[in-house]
Amino acid sequence: MSAQEPPRRRVPGPTRPRRPQSGAARPASRPASRPATRRPTALRTPHTIRLGSPRPRLRLVGIGLTLVMLAFVVRLLQVQAVDASTFSAVASKNRYASYTLAAERGDITDRKGVALATSVDAYDITADPSMFTPKESKAPDAPEQAAALLAPILNKDAKELADRLRTKNTRYVVLARRQTPQVWNQIKDLKRVFADKATADKKNNGPGANVLAGIFNEESSKRVYPNGSLAAGILGYVNAEGNGGGGLESSLDDRLAGRDGEVTYAQSGGRRVPTAGSSEKPAVPGQDIELTIDRDIQWAAQSAITEQVEKSQADRGYVIVQDTRTGEVLAMANAPGFDPNDLTKARSTAMGNAALQDVYEPGSTAKVMSMAAVLEEKKATPGTHVTVPNRLHRGDRLFKDDIDHPTWYLTLNGVLAKSSNIGTILATGQLGRTQPEANKVLHSYLTKFGLGRPTGLNYPGESRGILAAPGDWSTSQQYTIPFGQGLSLNAMQAASVYSTIANGGVRIEPTLVRGFKGPDGRFTPAPAPEKSRVISEDTARTLAQMLESVVDDQEGTGTKAKIPGYRVGGKTGTSNRVDPATGRYKGYTASFAGFAPADNPRITVYCAIQNPTKGSYFGGQICGPIYKKVMEFALKTLQVAPTGTAPAGLPVTFQPGQ
Repeated sequence: MSAQEPPRRRVPGPTRPRRPQSGAARPASRPASRPATRRPTALRTPHTIRLGSPRPRLRLVGIGLTLVMLAFVVRLLQVQAVDASTFSAVASKNRYASYTLAAERGDITDRKGVALATSVDAYDITADPSMFTPKESKAPDAPEQAAALLAPILNKDAKELADRLRTKNTRYVVLARRQTPQVWNQIKDLKRVFADKATADKKNNGPGANVLAGIFNEESSKRVYPNGSLAAGILGYVNAEGNGGGGLESSLDDRLAGRDGEVTYAQSGGRRVPTAGSSEKPAVPGQDIELTIDRDIQWAAQSAITEQVEKSQADRGYVIVQDTRTGEVLAMANAPGFDPNDLTKARSTAMGNAALQDVYEPGSTAKVMSMAAVLEEKKATPGTHVTVPNRLHRGDRLFKDDIDHPTWYLTLNGVLAKSSNIGTILATGQLGRTQPEANKVLHSYLTKFGLGRPTGLNYPGESRGILAAPGDWSTSQQYTIPFGQGLSLNAMQAASVYSTIANGGVRIEPTLVRGFKGPDGRFTPAPAPEKSRVISEDTARTLAQMLESVVDDQEGTGTKAKIPGYRVGGKTGTSNRVDPATGRYKGYTASFAGFAPADNPRITVYCAIQNPTKGSYFGGQICGPIYKKVMEFALKTLQVAPTGTAPAGLPVTFQPGQ
């Protein structure tokens, strides 16, 4: 080792026990006096630590990473290629929220544009049941507390509200629909009070319970009828879902409802993301409906019939006012009625339109059709003599008039003026050589006047009445149908008969709708009603003069319908009434029908009262005054000039032997 080289460092190796030399005996002991001699140890090469091969481990890690990446690739292919549309839809559903934009329901107005039914802003009161749990509300009985506070405001049962607030597995329930802004303002004030209390309670280390935090509102609309029960039978009502539930609200629902829109926008955490895109399909408002009804005339008719029904303690009554020149219905009033603003107080029997849905035997008001057939077929004239006995035997029955009387010597005009059943049977018997032939002729005129078929109004639930084929008329019907028993009609059909005569013998289908106004404000008239000639103009003029005798002549039955300054033609009716409950005759139907001015007709008024039980039950006595009151009001409202000519004064009786 040279002087310049550093000394070599010895690296100790592992200590191993020495083995004895082979063949050499190991001494039993060493002498204590002789020290052991050590043999010099030669310098050994240091032992190297060898690590295991990394290749197996790397291979195993590589295989694992490959499998993981392969799983990611497969999943990526599934998401982006195989099920791309499905996952895209799910993502859109979670990211985007869609809400319906309710269409504004169209108004219903009278002929002058006065609103009869309209929609106003309202709110649906909703709740998130998850916010009423003890954990979220910090109150063990949050549903009960909230229900007790809301019940008197919403006019709901507290238990029912509490049950809804405890609904599981949903974050949305509706507590009340279409509440006024005033209702929501009351709830909002309560929410503010409880929120302030909760904040103050938290500052004092309290739980900070707020039992109204989960109450919300959604904008909606509410149907309102500004005139209450006025024309309710015509208008109908809107149900809880906002759809037409009766009347024109139902039959014209497609036009009134419009089309709902939809808005879709991105959301995050239940809130709208203003920077994200959104799409909106605007709602299309419903059309406004303009009726033929005149609100003022409707009010006069409804007031008059309501007062008389109550006074007579009757089951119900109806009044119809019609423009004879156009067929437009100016009023259609029912009593009793209902208020569509509050259906909870309405009687089910009063919620329809009885003037179109009730069918009944009209009685003597139907005699005008028999007289029309006789005159049109030229079997008699107004002056034809008719000898009317006290009793008349026909078929299996003995017929009589309303009162016992000696033999009457009447003209055909007098038969109508005094409303003789026997005289009508005798006159219509001349329509054919045999009774069956006469039946066919009369039946043809009844159908042309509109009996036994729809009126043309297309009103929901309307009845077409009952008119059997002439071959099916029983023995008694052959003689009762001419004077208005044995057949049935509704009030609109009865009014249309008199409008046909007033219109020169041309029947115009009645109409309730004048037209429609779209969202653009453009008015579209309703289709023109169908017209058909029933009798000649001469026959119609003659009938008008005969109907004047009913009102103007002292022997007529309708003298209470006289109107100063106007010539009036009309007819009374008092018929036996079929009780709907038993199907047998019980009580009476009192009625009056007519038009004015008789020399230049403009307005028809028809009134009927079912089963009057107090006072008189004769049509001339209780319906005649209603006719007069409503007709006078209508004439003044429409500014119809007074009559300037005198009545024809047709004879009612004749002297025997002349």
